[in-house]
Amino acid sequence: MSTHAKRERLLLADLLESAGPEAPTLCEGWTTRELAAHVVVRERRADASAGILVKPLAARLERVQAEFAAKPYEELLQLIRTGPPRMSPFALKQIDEASNTVEFYVHAEDVRRAQPDWSPRALDPVFADALWTRLERAARVLGRKAPVGLVLRRPDGQTAVAHRGTPVVTVTGEPGELTLFAFGRQEAAQVELDGDKDAVARVLEADLGV
Repeated sequence: MSTHAKRERLLLADLLESAGPEAPTLCEGWTTRELAAHVVVRERRADASAGILVKPLAARLERVQAEFAAKPYEELLQLIRTGPPRMSPFALKQIDEASNTVEFYVHAEDVRRAQPDWSPRALDPVFADALWTRLERAARVLGRKAPVGLVLRRPDGQTAVAHRGTPVVTVTGEPGELTLFAFGRQEAAQVELDGDKDAVARVLEADLGV
């Protein structure tokens, strides 16, 4: 049975292929080649990928990622499509689904929305609910650097508090758009922001995400 993570993996690989290796992305400073290298290293080089979260290991991560980025682009795409090696924790369906559903969705949009002719992607309700469930769980972590109170709200009224404080900015949008906003893609997310003008401006410039 297909999973959300598997579907988003293949979609991301297709988007990277269509864009080509030197296209821009929403990840500041990264081309599609560098984004592809990041995805591969994250799954296949646990010794280096720890640098994503552990600052003292960031230099090693950067070196290893540069080595992978130097590989033929088609090879990187094939590594993404085939997924992690059998002994990797990411090879387990449950871990893949938990760790990669949002990861691949966000990076797919990083590729799509950096192109001048991009258009919104309609998400099926089941996938939208899956994104919302993950966003509810991670909201406090993603919003921990928000400079003001931050509330994420679906159009149906469901809310998740990303940061407690005053004044409060409420961000309203579909789960996919709220996910992008909370992961630091504020300018690219199609959402409505309600709150004090200065507070809204500060949230748009905030370092949200992991």
